[in-house]
Amino acid sequence: AATVDVGFRGDRGCSVPAGLLGSARGRTGCAAAVGSAEVEAVSFLSDMERLGEAVERACRRLDPAFRRVNLEILGNTDPFLHVHVWPRFDWEPADMAGVPVWLYPRERWSDEQFGLGPQHDVLRDAISSELDRLGSMT
Repeated sequence: AATVDVGFRGDRGCSVPAGLLGSARGRTGCAAAVGSAEVEAVSFLSDMERLGEAVERACRRLDPAFRRVNLEILGNTDPFLHVHVWPRFDWEPADMAGVPVWLYPRERWSDEQFGLGPQHDVLRDAISSELDRLGSMT
């Protein structure tokens, strides 16, 4: 089987089967890149890592209760490659802190109290600024 050499931001490189890409930032595991050419998949995952890093930096700066960022590529419903970026915080309910965000009660997903709005403009601007900073580092 063909292999692809991958590595992210100074991590040791690794070879994995073509169509699979290794972990970023020292995390273990591999992510399947379905329906994309290898070069496009590497580019997508690099962009995904950059967005995750920008969200992490912005959230850490703006909220002292920031804990981590979860990145998910699920592919259960939509027929195109995409990523879900979920910042996680210490102020989340204790019973939800260690589970995927999609296990939150269904009513939370449609409750306007939890929806995005103008109150998130500062966060949006912070993420955009971090993306600009990270883009200038490459």
